[in-house]
Amino acid sequence: MRILFDQGVPVPLRRTLASHAVTTVFELGWSNLDNGDLLRAAEGRFDLFVTTDKNLKHEQNLTGRRLGILVLPTTNWLEIRQHQAEVAWAVEGMKAGQYFELRW
Repeated sequence: MRILFDQGVPVPLRRTLASHAVTTVFELGWSNLDNGDLLRAAEGRFDLFVTTDKNLKHEQNLTGRRLGILVLPTTNWLEIRQHQAEVAWAVEGMKAGQYFELRW
């Protein structure tokens, strides 16, 4: 699976998803794109967008997207580290166009 990490998603999480191709918004030089442009740029290049932006579903029309979107509840790596198995489980279960918010 091709995964794009948004700004704020801790890069060490990449190790948990080592069986996938993980790229960050920063690495692509897309840090200045607003959410709409970012989703359009990611569509077709990536299968899953991982973000911590809980407002994304309210700010963007996600209907008809092929890009799956997984929302983490925090940017705090110490907290996310304790829930790596849950993140990996969610990633494995994501389908094209699905929106899912993790909570713990």
